[in-house]
Amino acid sequence: MNQHHESTGPVDEQQITLRGPAELADALPYLMGFHPSDSVVMVALHGGRGRFGGRLRLGIPQASREWPSVAEQLAECLIKGSERRGGRPDAIVVFLCQDPAEGENGNQVMERLRPLAQNLRTACGALDVPVLEALCISGGHYWSYCCPDERCCPAEGSRMSMPGTSVMAAAAAYAGIQVRGTLREMEARLAPLDASAVVMEQQRALDAAGAELIPKILDEAGRGDVARGTLDLVRRLMKRLKEAPMSTPSASDTDDDRLITHDEAAAVILGLQDRETRDRAAEWMEGPEAGFALRLWRALARRCVTPYEEHAAAPLTLAGWVSWSIDCTP
Repeated sequence: MNQHHESTGPVDEQQITLRGPAELADALPYLMGFHPSDSVVMVALHGGRGRFGGRLRLGIPQASREWPSVAEQLAECLIKGSERRGGRPDAIVVFLCQDPAEGENGNQVMERLRPLAQNLRTACGALDVPVLEALCISGGHYWSYCCPDERCCPAEGSRMSMPGTSVMAAAAAYAGIQVRGTLREMEARLAPLDASAVVMEQQRALDAAGAELIPKILDEAGRGDVARGTLDLVRRLMKRLKEAPMSTPSASDTDDDRLITHDEAAAVILGLQDRETRDRAAEWMEGPEAGFALRLWRALARRCVTPYEEHAAAPLTLAGWVSWSIDCTP
């Protein structure tokens, strides 16, 4: 199988050949841009040499009775979607990624998910696209549901290579492709803060901002004033984030949170509940300010504490738009 990356090096295109389940398993984070967890991942292959095409991810449904219908929907989505983008897949690779639960080991995860792998293989086959490989990745090991050869795919599983040591890791580093943590880590960056003292202060600020701003947003005359005030505050906060000293990646979110007061966060969160204001804020989805906008939208999503969780839809939407525009993960 070959993966193509645009390169700024001496050649226009870099071609990587992946041989067997081990290199496929190691390649998954680079295909997705993150380490998927509790996920079904399907990747379309095109041409005789297996060029990677479209891919999709879905959380593994907890109820096994849902697996057959979910498998049919996923197969149709990937295959039909690939056709609309210009090419029916010649084959598909499936990954089932789930860490062991307490008291469970990777081999048990693999066996528990075997019916789901079979559902996916059957669903793709029913649409005349074969599953070339189906892998389970769990607890630092991988298993193949397709390879019967114990020499390369033992029943006890094979250990994943050390991060950064695979052929795909080397090629990704050359091409500038980054793996941005695990899915759980990315979700945590967008989840509401849970420290009790912070939650109480933010709740009070949101209550006060709601009492002040919502009547104005509902009033045609006051709506424009709220929009202008919200966008002006967004500009000031982005400038503050831009001028702040650089933080280490592990501390960046905490430092961003400290730079935004509870009242400021509440004012912007409530102001963004007006759809037109939110859409105007999308002007920062590209260009040199986009990265600072993404940091702000993430920080505001974290401030949507209970019972204001639904208010996170606006900053999360903006974070998604920016991430899509600058091709990174939220």
